[in-house]
Amino acid sequence: MVLSESPIAVTGADGFIGAAYCRRLAARGQPVRRLVHQPPVGGENDDTVALDLGRAHADEIARALGSAFAVVHLAGRAHVMKERAPDAEAAYKLANIDMTERVALAAVGAGVRRFIFASTVKVNGEATLPGKPFRPGDAPAPRDAYARSKLAAERTLAQVASGTSMIATSLRLPLVYGPGARGNFRRLVDAVAARRFLPLGAIDNRRSLVALDNLMDAFDALLAAPTAAIGTHFVADAPSVSTPSLVRAIASALDVAPRLISIPVSTLRLAGALSGHAEAVARLTDSLEVDTASLARMTGWKPRPLAIDAATVRATD
Repeated sequence: MVLSESPIAVTGADGFIGAAYCRRLAARGQPVRRLVHQPPVGGENDDTVALDLGRAHADEIARALGSAFAVVHLAGRAHVMKERAPDAEAAYKLANIDMTERVALAAVGAGVRRFIFASTVKVNGEATLPGKPFRPGDAPAPRDAYARSKLAAERTLAQVASGTSMIATSLRLPLVYGPGARGNFRRLVDAVAARRFLPLGAIDNRRSLVALDNLMDAFDALLAAPTAAIGTHFVADAPSVSTPSLVRAIASALDVAPRLISIPVSTLRLAGALSGHAEAVARLTDSLEVDTASLARMTGWKPRPLAIDAATVRATD
């Protein structure tokens, strides 16, 4: 399915999500404009533009976006587990807020029709109560510099797009998994693959995740929707899963037995507090669910169920 005869521009096109989405679009015959920070090996080609979006002038970015139908904005500074920047707020502001503003202004100047911004569920907070998933209208409650920068970027994008013909949508993402995924998902896969005993068997929580294919379906639906999905929406697989269920799915994909030990959650939390790993334990034990109904209602997108197979857990170089 070709979404438009004009190119779809993807920032962060050499990243985990961006590279996969560019491959999907190109396989369909969809014109793509790949925006990357560094020139690819062998130099740029007709559909790749190397540009420092955090520092380039809006006019320069507008030229790179010329004739594009849409922008899928994935570039930015991701959440850092062990922050080493001397000024984290400044680093996130430059990479997430200022960059998003430049790209949005450039997109308006270039006549781009649709703009999708990859935000994060962390804008709403770190945990949800049972049966009360985050919804788009809930009050934001960011708890760290990364989440605050994403919220500010969402608001900046909305301000830039207001009063223009560009439809701007912010998608708040939970953990994204798929072939080549890193971060928390990769660490869990590595632990299961190493046949480690995991003290997670007693956890009874619910976590929203989103498969890479499911997320790309959402991009497609937003770009193809006949009506505007303006504003903020959540995207995730359905239903949500518990941490032990996720471990079992990973183990099945790896063809190993899950080594789950049932340790009371209260004991896990105490151990986390004493060892300085309280946040890591919270991510494994707390619930974090989102409601995707608004995205489905406005675009026709349908969430997929959890899908972890051998390709999903395969290690990459």
